[in-house]
Amino acid sequence: MSPRWKWDFEDEQAAAPPRAADHPPSAPALGAPSRGRVSLAHVRRRRTAAALLLLVLVVVLAVALSGSSHRTPKSSASPGTARTGAAGPVTPRDPEAEGNAAVSRVLAYTPFVREGTGRVRDIALSFDDGPGPYTPEILDVLERLHVQATFFAIGKMERYFSASTVRELHDGDVVGDHTQSHPMLALLSAHDQREQLFEPLVRIEVLGGDRPKLFRPPYGSYNATTMRELHALHLLMVLWSADTQDYLQPGVSTIVQRALAGAQPGAILLMHDGGGNRAQTVAALPQIITRLRARGYRLVTVPELLIKDPPPAGLPLPPQLSGD
Repeated sequence: MSPRWKWDFEDEQAAAPPRAADHPPSAPALGAPSRGRVSLAHVRRRRTAAALLLLVLVVVLAVALSGSSHRTPKSSASPGTARTGAAGPVTPRDPEAEGNAAVSRVLAYTPFVREGTGRVRDIALSFDDGPGPYTPEILDVLERLHVQATFFAIGKMERYFSASTVRELHDGDVVGDHTQSHPMLALLSAHDQREQLFEPLVRIEVLGGDRPKLFRPPYGSYNATTMRELHALHLLMVLWSADTQDYLQPGVSTIVQRALAGAQPGAILLMHDGGGNRAQTVAALPQIITRLRARGYRLVTVPELLIKDPPPAGLPLPPQLSGD
């Protein structure tokens, strides 16, 4: 039989010329049937056998198909694809797309957010001034406790600690803009502010993230020029409702107490993963997470907070806030 199945393989064999080895060494004896008649009978027998074999195969196939109609078919959809059931198509969630859409909705009516409305018991943890030497330890805690947070990164720090930003993106954390070199924006010209805002966006995109949609001003410093530049870059300014002042290194227990004191539905807590020694923040973070959860809070990213608990419209822009 040929390597590929052919329904006419029997006819090909019958038409093929006999090989030299098929001939006897001497002429056939007198009265023996001729070679042609023997070959024709042989071919007919093989054709008959093939026909019977084909009939058996058809019967077996029919029985198999009949039996399979009584089984539950397996879904051919691969993981991550939309499935169709009795209730209609089910589309997998895309948290990043949902968060981006929520940011765009908020930007349509306000240029900033400081906290949610408090309708749900969600709190957003946020970290400034990274990435830095302590960022991997912060990420260790978040990963171990299954928490996602929002990081506001300084562009120049990506030269040395970009692996942490890549890790944040891989974990599903949100990475926002915290300027290129952490200046007080209100003291800069429009051109310099634009440069400070734009450079981190490019650096984060180069690392594989989407262009950030969130921005936090260093020291809480901004002015009308800042707001115009943010509008041009489609960035939502994210302030905070509670500052742990962990950058002052007041002690682990004090950081924990300040975080818990600022806890309320819709809160945005400010902490730091860079800008100095953050060992106290690393030590305080597990306690903060555990105790907030014990109070019934869900810890989310800023975009997740905006999905269920966006800020109200018409709020006046607050004065510059103190912070680091």
